[in-house]
Amino acid sequence: MVGAGVLMECLDDPRVESVLAVGRRLCAVAHPKLRELIRSDLFDYGDATNHFLNLDACFFCIGVTAVGMSEAAYHRVTYDLTVAVAESLLDLNPALTFCYVSGEGTDSTERGRLMWARVKGKTENQLLRMALNAYMFRPGFIQPLRGVRSSTRLYQVIYTVLRPFYPLLKRLLPKHVTTTVNIGRAMIRVAAQGYTQFVLENPHINSLAVAV
Repeated sequence: MVGAGVLMECLDDPRVESVLAVGRRLCAVAHPKLRELIRSDLFDYGDATNHFLNLDACFFCIGVTAVGMSEAAYHRVTYDLTVAVAESLLDLNPALTFCYVSGEGTDSTERGRLMWARVKGKTENQLLRMALNAYMFRPGFIQPLRGVRSSTRLYQVIYTVLRPFYPLLKRLLPKHVTTTVNIGRAMIRVAAQGYTQFVLENPHINSLAVAV
């Protein structure tokens, strides 16, 4: 859901010259800026390095819910996959800006009670060690806009039910809500101009989006 929203903002923004979308299936979007790389194994890019040359930024939006997953399985999809992609890109583009979609409540100590928060914290910490220009985006409740939908059925039901109440949530919980549009715009601005903080919570995301 976040990736689809970020992609739309990238395609619309004149500062973005081209987009390489990497995934297991096509985006179902046609645009002159867009190139797509379909991979059956998202961990291995040894034969695709020519696609990764001369990139300025990576907006890493892949994520899964931890509900029903073992820590080992969640660690593989969240930590191992993210680090594998970052290593592949940074080897070819050392100055690359890496924007990682994490989550509000992530545990930077890696020692908390919540499994998903520990793993997200470990992932963030490793990325911050690896890349000079690494930024951790920690959205809370995300309102999907511009027709974007969640691929997780339960989440989409929740978003549909809460859609009429989003203005109220924004007013009552301004520090905990954002949108797919704001995340995309904030990432673009960070990639283009940098930012003074490397961990961005909802207020940072929303402020950057407005300032685009």
